[in-house]
Amino acid sequence: MELHWRKSSFSADTGSCVEIAEQDGCIFLREGDDPEVVVRTTRRKLHAFLEGAKAREFDGSA
Repeated sequence: MELHWRKSSFSADTGSCVEIAEQDGCIFLREGDDPEVVVRTTRRKLHAFLEGAKAREFDGSA
């Protein structure tokens, strides 16, 4: 399976970014500087996570 990876235009050209790909209804995420580690999720779950991050639900949790 070959994925078409994309990254934000706000990312630096250093490879230190999160990249995203989509195929067959699944969303794949990886770090640009460690591309062997890939997380698979759904669009719905990713959307819920991003909305939580925008609402600052995870601030101070790390």
